[in-house]
Amino acid sequence: MSLASYILGIVAALLVLGVVIELLRRGRLRERHAAWWILAGVLALVAAVFPVTLAWAAQLVGVQVPTNLVFFAGIAILFFVALQSSSELTALEKRVRTLAEHAALQDLRIRQLEADRRDRKRVDE
Repeated sequence: MSLASYILGIVAALLVLGVVIELLRRGRLRERHAAWWILAGVLALVAAVFPVTLAWAAQLVGVQVPTNLVFFAGIAILFFVALQSSSELTALEKRVRTLAEHAALQDLRIRQLEADRRDRKRVDE
């Protein structure tokens, strides 16, 4: 591996970790969402700093080309991020529907109370 690709790998991994930590710090990313990104960043950093571990891991799982293991791990992490996001989106859609129904019932109740008040006011006059 050339020195330039070695340095690029380290810088990219540190950049990913830095961006995730900054988003966490600013409150733009929640901890449970950041876990997969931190895992990806740490794995990328380990593979960049110690390229031998990537070759060892590829041999351990029976992958011929270590780069293919990187692609597989990246796709797997992105799959879990998408799955987690879909799960949370489904829960939020259910919550929004429940809140919309509750708001509609409250609106109906307010209209009925206002109508009753107008009717009583007319009777009193």
